[in-house]
Amino acid sequence: MKVIKYITFFIILAAPASCKKYLDLVPDNTLKLENIFTLREDAWNALAKVYSYMPKDGDVHATTWTLGDEWIGRLDYNDNTGLLRAMRIMRGLQSQSSPQLGLWSGTQGGRPMYQAIRQADVFLANIDRVRDMTEVERSDWKAQVKMLKAYYMFLLVERYGPIVIPDKIAEPETPTEELFLPRSKVEDCFTYILNLINEAIPLLDERAGENEAGQIDQIVAKAIKARILFFRASPFFNGNREYYGDFVNEKGEPFFPQQYDNEKWKLAIDAINEAIAIAEANGKGLYTFDKVPYLYDRTAFDKNGANMQKLYDLRMLIVDPWNKEVVWGNSNIDYYGGGEIPHGSNMRLPEGYGDGVINNPGFSWQWLGATYQMAERYYTKNGLPIEEDLTFNMSTRQNITRTPGDGTSEYEPLRGIMQPNVETINLYLNREPRFYANLAITGGYWRTHTVRINTIMYANRDGGFNSSQHTTDYFATGIGVKKFVHPESQSGAWQRTVKYPYPIIRMADLYLMKAEALNEYSGPSAQVYEEINKIRRRAGIPDVQTVWANGSVCRTPGKHLTKEGLRDIILQERSVEFAFEGQHYWDMLRHKRAPAVFSAPIWGWNHAGTNGQDFFRLQVKQERRFTINDCLTPIDLNEMNTNGKLIQNPGW
Repeated sequence: MKVIKYITFFIILAAPASCKKYLDLVPDNTLKLENIFTLREDAWNALAKVYSYMPKDGDVHATTWTLGDEWIGRLDYNDNTGLLRAMRIMRGLQSQSSPQLGLWSGTQGGRPMYQAIRQADVFLANIDRVRDMTEVERSDWKAQVKMLKAYYMFLLVERYGPIVIPDKIAEPETPTEELFLPRSKVEDCFTYILNLINEAIPLLDERAGENEAGQIDQIVAKAIKARILFFRASPFFNGNREYYGDFVNEKGEPFFPQQYDNEKWKLAIDAINEAIAIAEANGKGLYTFDKVPYLYDRTAFDKNGANMQKLYDLRMLIVDPWNKEVVWGNSNIDYYGGGEIPHGSNMRLPEGYGDGVINNPGFSWQWLGATYQMAERYYTKNGLPIEEDLTFNMSTRQNITRTPGDGTSEYEPLRGIMQPNVETINLYLNREPRFYANLAITGGYWRTHTVRINTIMYANRDGGFNSSQHTTDYFATGIGVKKFVHPESQSGAWQRTVKYPYPIIRMADLYLMKAEALNEYSGPSAQVYEEINKIRRRAGIPDVQTVWANGSVCRTPGKHLTKEGLRDIILQERSVEFAFEGQHYWDMLRHKRAPAVFSAPIWGWNHAGTNGQDFFRLQVKQERRFTINDCLTPIDLNEMNTNGKLIQNPGW
């Protein structure tokens, strides 16, 4: 009966508005599936419906991007189960009665992936009925839906491990034993998913047209395949006896592979190479800013051009819509929904900026910020972690200092990046360009509302806590995130914000996946270094083998020469390059580091401090608790009670 409900749901929502009158004339329970696959327009609506199940990465309350230790939200949201759900998971508040971000049945902000898979199966079973479309187009749409089915299944495996493989559509007359199926082994799930992808890829258009941006083509499909094989080869899914040695099916067989297979990395390498080759052949590559800089930065570009170019390359990377680095982007965003990441993280326009424009907090809510951990995670200007750089004094990093004054030679490399002669701390100086492009800090700049704001994050200053405006809308750690706010986005109305696709896969990810896979398969090599250096050069920092071999700068010279050492370097490179994009959580999970890394409390500055001495005092902002049990999402108890063949994930 549950399957029938899903099919009915599809009929109601997939039918175009023009069919409403027709549907009214059909007696209850007589509408057949083939009737909604008569015309191309109907099939197009059905295709859009399958795409509509993509996860809500942009919704601050339903996104997985806030998993991990990078983001911190409004502290008054602590006890509301419907808000900031990913952070509730990180606080140890996951629940088996109604799982946060549950994909199995769509609980607490999660998208119902099995419902999505059934929609895909209905599409595939009926698309051949459509009369007014070409066979080439029909074949491409089928392939897109197969890819979506495979991707949705991967999201389930990523979240749950072993899943139920939906091999056939259930009909009203389907026997009970075929309706309720057990979970399959993780390796069998990956095999099923990859077979679907291999069926689909040859039938896809090589590259979607401009009017189909965001739809799956061969470029996207090969990148998805590469990511799936990359996860399959990673230690969490490859020989995970440590976590799941006793997690077995009804026959007593382990759900997870128990023996590590190094050859899985070779399969990942081959797929990554294919993905990179087709992407580059179609003009994809690392983004660089090639437009006219904003008027308020013209002087800085004239006097500090090289550093400002790097800043713009990194500052505009995500928000410049459909730029060449985007391999696959999600533009199916509900802008009127529960609140977007750019809106939650955008700073309000302080008084005195924008030629007398009155500040309006709408769509610049100023309550989603960065953790203190992120301020330390970025590299120094030498491209090293702060604890590894001998030129960086760890013991004085939180001491208050001042930036050089305007007109001095020391200030010129900072022009347009940090304010002159302003109070800040040592931690904020001599850092890599991504630090300044992504984080809003005391003494820096924030380009938003079409102006450049001189940020001082103290209370009642530009960017800081202001009790007269709102007692709950403030950056709880005193550190903001600029990465997702377009400089031209303004407040007051949704129409005044600049929209762009949320990156699911970008070229930098493919290059760093290749570096990691090569290192895991055969250890450090010139080829591994080259893939990492593509990202580092765009970021304006030295090549990895150059700086890590320099004993006068590096505390642990030669770390890059071992597989284990280079693994750490690659993972930190990923944590910086993809900061706040939802990647770091999965990287730590793939390498079975998540429980150790994510159980530390979230720290931040005293947001109520009105001067440096009071502000720059670290405080625990939120306790976190993340255990091995949290690595897999619990299956909803309703599902467990409905299907007696399901085995719950360990610890739940």
